[in-house]
Formats: sequence, structure tokens, C-alpha cells
Amino acid sequence: MLQVRRSDERASFDHGWLKTRHTFSFAEYRDPRWDGYGPLRVINEDRVAPGAGFGKHGHRDMEILTFILEGALEHRDSLGNGSVIRPGDVQRMSAGSGVTHSEFNASATEPVHFLQIWILPERPRLAPGYEQQHFPAAERRGRLRLIAAADAAQGAVRVHQDARIYCGLFDGTESAAVRVAPGRRVWLQLARGSLQVDGTALAAGDGAFTADAGQLMLHGGSDAEVLVFDLP
Repeated sequence: MLQVRRSDERASFDHGWLKTRHTFSFAEYRDPRWDGYGPLRVINEDRVAPGAGFGKHGHRDMEILTFILEGALEHRDSLGNGSVIRPGDVQRMSAGSGVTHSEFNASATEPVHFLQIWILPERPRLAPGYEQQHFPAAERRGRLRLIAAADAAQGAVRVHQDARIYCGLFDGTESAAVRVAPGRRVWLQLARGSLQVDGTALAAGDGAFTADAGQLMLHGGSDAEVLVFDLP
């Protein structure tokens, strides 16, 4: 059975420079009902004010994915990487045995809106790593485009976990099927717009999930951008 985590049920915090919504337990927000979904542990929807951001801080033993919806985010880390992440880009940072980094809004005038996603790695103390790939809208229009996977298939970023993450853009009559294989589970996160999943209406910020084997149909989208997580 498809279950839904509505956007307004998420934790919400306004720090002035940062407005954030947490789907799962994170930082000061703790809810034992929402400590993750399999190895998927964090989906934070962040809006950072112009010129503001997260100063240098450390992580261990986590696969961290950043997905930009609007604006641009400037990244620096202790591995020597520096980049600006823009819409259509997916950044993967494997914290592994330890890494420090900072993330700042790259604009002095415009806010940046993005999702930060954390996934538990297959084993602890992996070597830290970094990767960034761009996935044009044309590759995601009316279909689910693989953007992250353990085998880095189809040019996806590599995650050190048995997970496959897809992104799709749907409007009007565009549709796609999501297969839930036996022994797997699926989480869908609607980043923007509206979308129907087997007749269940989702609005921006909603999540939907199931571990029932079968097929889900994505249809009836209106300016919809969705992430689909296929998880063990």
C-alpha cells in the first residue's frame, strides 16, 4: 500500500538565513517514527539566503547528495574540491573516514533552493570521495533518468550503497512506471509541482513510499519534478 508523508507534516525551522524542512530526524529534530527509510536517512529541503551558507563542518560514514532546484550553491571541501552546483547538477560527497566542507549561496542577490540527501554507505570508513554530474532537463523530461547508482550506470554518480536514484520531469500527459521489485522498497519525493501516483495526489514537498512489490504509475503531472529512490 502506498503511504504518504505530507509536506506540512515535516519538521520546519526558520533560522533567518536558512529555511529548512526535514522529512526525517535530523539535528535537533527527533521523531522515532521518521528515523529514515532503509538506508535513506535524510531528505532536507533547504532555502539559503543570498551570501549565506554552512561554514566548514565535518561528516563521517555518509553518502551525501545535493540536488539544486533553483539558484546556485558554492562547495569547498578538505579533499581540495571546489565547484558551483546549479539546477540539473547532482553532487555526491562520500564522507567515509572523514571530510570537512562548506556550502554557501553563490549569489549575493538570489536565494538558493536545494535538497540535501543522506544515504548510509554499504560499510563504514570508506575513503572519502567527490563527484558532480549534470543531467539536462531534456534527459529527464517525461521519463525517469538514473542519476545515482552503485554501478554508476548511464553516467550516474556513484553511491556506495545498493540504491538507485532517478529524477523525472512530468507535465500534462507525460507518464512513467516505477517497478517495486520483491524485497525492495521505494520512496518518491516530489520536489516541485503536483503529480499523481496510482491516483494518489502529491503536492510539492510530499513524499510517498511502499515496500509492496508491483508497479506504480506516475501521471497527471503539472510542472512536476520528482526523485525516486529504489532501496534495499
